[in-house]
Amino acid sequence: MVVRKVIAGVSGSPGSLQALRYAAATARQQDAVLAPVLAWIPPGGELADRRYPCPQLRAVWQQDASDRLKRAIDLAIGGPPADVRFSPAVVKGDAGRVLTALAGQGDVLVIGAGRPGVVRRLLGCRVSRYCRAHATCPVTTVPPTPLAVQAHGLRGWVRRHRLRPQDAEPRRPVDA
Repeated sequence: MVVRKVIAGVSGSPGSLQALRYAAATARQQDAVLAPVLAWIPPGGELADRRYPCPQLRAVWQQDASDRLKRAIDLAIGGPPADVRFSPAVVKGDAGRVLTALAGQGDVLVIGAGRPGVVRRLLGCRVSRYCRAHATCPVTTVPPTPLAVQAHGLRGWVRRHRLRPQDAEPRRPVDA
C-alpha cells in the first residue's frame, strides 16, 4: 500500500506526543506528508458559540489552538522536520469527526491510545474509539510511554509525593 499522508491527532497530551513521534517516523519511512492536526471546540461547546458569537473570542481561541499545536510539535519532534513534507492544521470541531473527515484513501491516521485502566476504558478514549469505528483508512493507536502512565492519576500522585523517613524533620518541642 502506498501511503500519501500520515495524519497525527495532536492534543498536547503525553499519548498524542508519542503518536506524533510515531507518525513522523512513519512519514519518513513511507516518504509521505506528515500532517499533525489539532481539533478544538470553543469553551461551552458549539451551541454556546452559535448562540452568542464573538469573532474576537474565536480569534483568541484559534490562536491558542495554534500555539498548542506548535508547542506539541516542538515537544514531540523538536519542531517542524526538515526531511519530511510537513502540513500542520488547526481545525475547529470535534476531534474524532475532524480526524476521520481529513483522513481518506491512501492515508494513515495515527492517534494516542489513551491511558490504560478499566475506568479510563469505560469513560475515556472517545476519540480513538470514534476514529477506529469511522475512519476509511488504516488507524494506528499508539500507547503512551510507561513514564506517562506512571505519572498520572492517584497512584502517580502518591508516587510523586511519597515521603521517605529521611525526608521527615524531627519534631522540636514547643516551649511553654
